[in-house]
Amino acid sequence: MRNEMKKFGIKDQVGYLFGDLGGSMINLYISAYILTFCTYVLGISPGWMAGLFLFAKIWDAVNDPIIGSFPDRFRIGRTGDKFKPYIKIAMLPLAVSCLMIFADISTFSYLMKHAWIAVWYIIYGMSYTGTSMPYGAMASVITHDPVERTKLSRARSIGGTAMGLFFMPLVPMFIWKEDQSVNPGGFFILAVAAAVLSICFYLIMLKCTTERYSQVEKSIQENVNEPQNTDKTEYKFLDVIKGAAHNRPLIGLMIASLGAALASNATITLSTYVFKEYYNAPKVMSVSSIINIPIMLLCFALVPKIAEIIGKRKLIVIGCIYNAVVSFLLFLFPIANPYVYLVLSTLGNAGQTVYMMLTWAMVTEAIDWQVFKTGMKCDGTVYAIYTFSKKVGDSIGASGITAFLAAVGFVSGVSAQAAGVGDGIRTLATLTPVAACIIEIISVGLIYNLNKAKTEEMYAVLNKDI
Repeated sequence: MRNEMKKFGIKDQVGYLFGDLGGSMINLYISAYILTFCTYVLGISPGWMAGLFLFAKIWDAVNDPIIGSFPDRFRIGRTGDKFKPYIKIAMLPLAVSCLMIFADISTFSYLMKHAWIAVWYIIYGMSYTGTSMPYGAMASVITHDPVERTKLSRARSIGGTAMGLFFMPLVPMFIWKEDQSVNPGGFFILAVAAAVLSICFYLIMLKCTTERYSQVEKSIQENVNEPQNTDKTEYKFLDVIKGAAHNRPLIGLMIASLGAALASNATITLSTYVFKEYYNAPKVMSVSSIINIPIMLLCFALVPKIAEIIGKRKLIVIGCIYNAVVSFLLFLFPIANPYVYLVLSTLGNAGQTVYMMLTWAMVTEAIDWQVFKTGMKCDGTVYAIYTFSKKVGDSIGASGITAFLAAVGFVSGVSAQAAGVGDGIRTLATLTPVAACIIEIISVGLIYNLNKAKTEEMYAVLNKDI
């Protein structure tokens, strides 16, 4: 069943890294700056944007299992690959949607501006689903080895982190003028760069990665402990849903995704507003890579080794506790200097870096756990079920943070905000990570229940089918 001609190696890891670069190039830019663009350039209220985020993300969550099930239902293309053909289809509209979202349409009518952003934001969400669903599930057919899976998870986390290190710090330099006013054209220039690079990165990923197990379709029912139903070879969507409902590791990670979404929105979206409205120094974020690069390199070297010793779950819990403590101290003791705040908040967010580096390997284990328990190999659908929860978490995180932004008094299109708005935004930016970490600690520490012994038992059975 396995393609022995191409063994797993550095090429797969590099390719998988570029796959996350391709998605993160657009996803992080839009997630971090669509609200900034719409409030400062187009004059759209944060309250309306909160409604758009909620609707669009819920729609994404609904269509995720549908789109994610396509590779399990239909094989397309001539290569025999299960997931790559779907990425080829979706990567172009994803790039186009980025260009359209950041086009300067400030001269459009009130109705047209709102309709334009709504339509293209929804197209972006569906296109990103079209690439991220098969990309994420593809790890399960690249390798079955747990150590190699961890390497893929680390490679994926590096992709997104690299965007935060080398691309996102450039954004403030383009979108803010020297007098701290907004530069509308800068958003579109960066959108062009993101769109072109995204396609290039996806092409590298498609070239370098190998789907070794995409041809394995037979049931492994004879190797698992569920003798009641032996006809598992036919794909049945409802059966996959039922299996997921009893998949405790998957449920734990689904709940944890809400915490991750809150942490991400606090780190990416609110940071722009903190430095603009509280510190009146929005370009400070451009030097964040100076701090982030050593953190990433340290985590890259140490996280896999520490995880191997104490376990992925325990290391994530430790990282989240650390992140929560630092964030709460930043809330209790306001920092006057923006550079000091940047350093301390970035050091605190290292806890989330640990989570990101390990979570994708845990998701893959949860997918395999369902195969182990049910005998059905429907990795694309199970991954889509996970991302369903992730999109729900994203919708709550994005719309909730945006609604809170409006609640603290932020008003779009004004030259200066009312007194107290900056303080309210600082409170949001420091307390939201605390809530996020508490959710992650409970979900990963108490609900997710896979340990070394269970995973070894699972793979001993699953590998008999290889």
